[in-house]
Amino acid sequence: MRYTYLVLACAGITAACSQSKPAPPPAVKIVRDTVVVRDPEVDRRAARLELQLMARDAQIEDLQSRLEDTRAEVVRAMAKLQSVASRAQAASAMAEAEVILQTLKTSTSQDPPPEVTQVTRLVRQSSTEFDKQNYGGALYLANQAKTVASSYRGRLGMNNQEARPGETLFAVPIKLKTTTKGNVREGPGTNFSVSFSADANSSITAYSYADEWIRITDDSTGRSGWIHRTLVARP
Repeated sequence: MRYTYLVLACAGITAACSQSKPAPPPAVKIVRDTVVVRDPEVDRRAARLELQLMARDAQIEDLQSRLEDTRAEVVRAMAKLQSVASRAQAASAMAEAEVILQTLKTSTSQDPPPEVTQVTRLVRQSSTEFDKQNYGGALYLANQAKTVASSYRGRLGMNNQEARPGETLFAVPIKLKTTTKGNVREGPGTNFSVSFSADANSSITAYSYADEWIRITDDSTGRSGWIHRTLVARP
């Protein structure tokens, strides 16, 4: 009898222990997702490369256009081989080029940009040809000097505006269009006031850039300012 009680007691203790045993922990689900971490410096470098590529494409187009112009100039020169420009014409063009050169020198820093150096060289070459009584050559070189100076002043978007720190001129003006309606600001950053709002598909000309901001002029209104690179594209 005692043995029976002992067996029942052991069975009861075993059952109690089995009931109080904690449940196994739930299975842990491991999720392996790929998280892309963007590096701001890489984004900035990519933006600069995109702007440089945009400038290079425009430069190639401009060089091709100049090549065609040069060929036409050679043809005209060959047709007029027997004639020469007058001394007065050459002298007048040289005087205009010299005035423009002096204006550029006074409006730039001690380290002149390549365009000013090029204009200086063309003016000197024009003077040399004039002294040789090659008035046609002198006139051509003086006009070339004026063309380079005019292009440089246009790219600065000058209107008496100095280049900002970190601003880089494009090799040639770039024709762009706005991809969406966006703000054009007075400086390269959102901390500058909004100068005007450009509509989508507006035709604009870009002259320089600073970080991810581009100095532009609206072709239809002539208004100038800075626009973020994400708002523009090549036509």
